[in-house]
Amino acid sequence: MKLIDGKAVSAQIKSEIAEEVLKIKAAGGKTPHLAAVLVGHDGGSETYVANKVKACQQVGFKSTLIRYEDDVTEEELLACVDRLNKDEDIDGFIVQLPLPDHISEIKITEAIDYRKDVDGFHPVNVGRLSLGMPCFLSATPSGILELLKRYDIETKGKHCVVLGRSNIVGKPVSMLMLQKSYPGDCTVTICHSRTKNIKEICLEADIIIAALGVPEFLTGDMVKEGAVVIDVGTTRVPSNETKSGFRLKGDVKFDEVAPNCSYITPVPGGVGPMTIVSLLRNTLLAGKKEIYPTIN
Repeated sequence: MKLIDGKAVSAQIKSEIAEEVLKIKAAGGKTPHLAAVLVGHDGGSETYVANKVKACQQVGFKSTLIRYEDDVTEEELLACVDRLNKDEDIDGFIVQLPLPDHISEIKITEAIDYRKDVDGFHPVNVGRLSLGMPCFLSATPSGILELLKRYDIETKGKHCVVLGRSNIVGKPVSMLMLQKSYPGDCTVTICHSRTKNIKEICLEADIIIAALGVPEFLTGDMVKEGAVVIDVGTTRVPSNETKSGFRLKGDVKFDEVAPNCSYITPVPGGVGPMTIVSLLRNTLLAGKKEIYPTIN
């Protein structure tokens, strides 16, 4: 069993991005600029956005954080999105999810200029992904593929089982694993809360990507010998052993599953660090106009 070290890979990619930013600046080019909009004070969102700001500093990006309280109106948030769309200095931006119940996440996502949608959630980017066209890839699925690539894990002709059908991970990663590329060329099965015989399906999998959000759902008796297991779960559970009073648990019961695996990601330290570097990479691509050459 080999542990897939997301921290080490993400540090390597940050170094690569920082080097490219230095070259851009040395040539008199524009410093990439990422903005984040944070509504309310959700603990997970606060941590995630703070890490994004820190990561921008590490690679030499400009970053802007725009905060609103929970009672911000949908109209105010849409107006903010419109300003960011029109700001020529902002290369890419995200509106951190989840949003309060009175605000339509779909309406906000659709309002973002798809050419600045570095989260990869806009319908144009999702549609282009499904067609195998250049687009901004969702950060977590993109990070998963990068881990498979950097560890030279074979995917061609393999059976990949994706646990979860969310728009953020399950659906996009399943499409990426289907693509005629590397990583890709898999036969993909998607399982979800209404799937019958999940255990039997998982036992047939060469690669399992667990993104259900159910702590320790995948157990040792569901994984065949030599399988590759990618754990996307990050559920906060109460803990007396940490200062914060909680700890992160993945969707995989690690101690049971790991002995069966050829490769496995830990939680924390696996997929999580890759999400932020994928966002940085999208911002760099946006700044260089590599996906969409012009913004009107």
